[in-house]
Amino acid sequence: MKKIDIEFNTNEDFNKTLLSKLKSKLEEVHDGGGKKNAEKQKAKNKMLARERIAYLLDKDKPQIEIGALAADGMYETEGGCPSAGVVVIIGYITGRQCIVVANDATVKAGAWFPMTAKKNLRAQEISIENKLPIIYLVDSAGVYLPMQDEIFPDKEHFGRIFRNNAVMSSMGIIQIAAIMGSCVAGGAYLPIMSDEALIVDKTGSVFLAGSYLVKSAIGEDIDNETLGGASTHSEISGVTDNKFPDDASCLDYIKRLIEKTGHFENAGFDRREPQPPKKDAKDIFGIIPSDAGKQYDMYEVIQRLIDNSEFDEYKAKYGQTIICGTARIDGWAIGIVANQRKVVKSKKGEMQFGGVVYSDSADKAARFIMNCNQRKIPILFLQDVTGFMVGSRSEHGGIIKDGAKMVNAVANSVVPKFTVVIGNSYGAGNYAMCGKAYDPRLIIAWPSAQIAVMGGTQAGKTLLQIHVSTMKTQGKQVNKEHEQELLNEITERYQRQTSPYYAAARLWVDAIIDPMETRKWISMGIEMANHSPIIKQFNVGLIQT
Repeated sequence: MKKIDIEFNTNEDFNKTLLSKLKSKLEEVHDGGGKKNAEKQKAKNKMLARERIAYLLDKDKPQIEIGALAADGMYETEGGCPSAGVVVIIGYITGRQCIVVANDATVKAGAWFPMTAKKNLRAQEISIENKLPIIYLVDSAGVYLPMQDEIFPDKEHFGRIFRNNAVMSSMGIIQIAAIMGSCVAGGAYLPIMSDEALIVDKTGSVFLAGSYLVKSAIGEDIDNETLGGASTHSEISGVTDNKFPDDASCLDYIKRLIEKTGHFENAGFDRREPQPPKKDAKDIFGIIPSDAGKQYDMYEVIQRLIDNSEFDEYKAKYGQTIICGTARIDGWAIGIVANQRKVVKSKKGEMQFGGVVYSDSADKAARFIMNCNQRKIPILFLQDVTGFMVGSRSEHGGIIKDGAKMVNAVANSVVPKFTVVIGNSYGAGNYAMCGKAYDPRLIIAWPSAQIAVMGGTQAGKTLLQIHVSTMKTQGKQVNKEHEQELLNEITERYQRQTSPYYAAARLWVDAIIDPMETRKWISMGIEMANHSPIIKQFNVGLIQT
């Protein structure tokens, strides 16, 4: 398509500016707690969290990071909580795909904030769903006490991590933990409930209560090293399995453990020799509009993501506001469900808005999802959806029933699902197109993404009406000038919440990525999903109604 025109160039400049912002933001969070705190860790002869992961993972293999932007702007403590104080990366150790979780001791001494727990639980969820070996590199001062009520007692809080340790062990999922710094109180259970617990001499320590608390509680005077250091736990208590003189030797041992691990049954997803797209992927920057309300052709995007730009479409002339078909990405067979963003003509000759789900497109997508389940083909959802069609004609035509068919198909799908939020992700469209609530194995956003119950303009006007009505009920007068100020304030706040950064901070998406990395994410995602055989049957009950 290389159509060099003003609109293409405008889009390209806009999207590359968004990408530049993303790269700057990632550089910022990769610094963790800053240079001063990093130097303190180095003075203790310790590697930093990202250095440990880099040493452990194969350098010639790809990797993806989960939740790099987690907790961004969420905590008002000095320096915030970059990456929620924990680094999670999926990569390869001696050729075997693994997920590595490393506490970042430069961020509040590796203390656990609410989002730290949520991110650790997400890492475990990925490990459980995909039977992926998980490596914990532990270096944490424990729960961040000022926020203990938001991290300690609830079902999805801190304790759920140790529950998951037990469940994962029973499922045969490999868990290896290396205690490379502090490991205190309830956090001590995480490494010790793993299959193998390693500890680094002089820097690693593990105990339920530190020396100060022991002195306060029972009057015993003892230092931390004697209480719970590497020699104590490797030679006296037997809590840890091996001790090592430094980080590198500990990490080398983990490599040898993974290298000797046997291979398990896989799911049997089909893969051929990978081929690059025939159409230039970089054109995506010029295709995605700078104005989220503008139309564009989703086929042009699809052809820049798939091998050889070859796409076998399903029901091409029916339900055209959703595109369905099969292709390959990096050699892996995949089904694609994508929102068409340009105006199309329906089977009855009526014009249908791009990005809107109509009854016929919902019905088509539901049936296509069923086909993918029958043929054991993973599904990729490309979201740019403003919601389901409204109005009397749609309601009388059964849009709710057809929408329910699609939502049922997505919810009950047993093949792996992956979601890329390209543009809008609004309302029930988010659900039908496999938003976070519908268990995608990975969900990622491009910098152009917007996630909310509805668009900012519509939401601003709706919220303004409610606000003005409330003020009038209280006997307050609102003139046009004040109304416009309120509208601007409400819209600005709402649009801030639709930002992909707002979503990434709360782990509604696993990452915001450069669109050029989409193929890598999907390929690695299918590879990890292939570790886990499908054991459930697809429920087609509502699809047939």
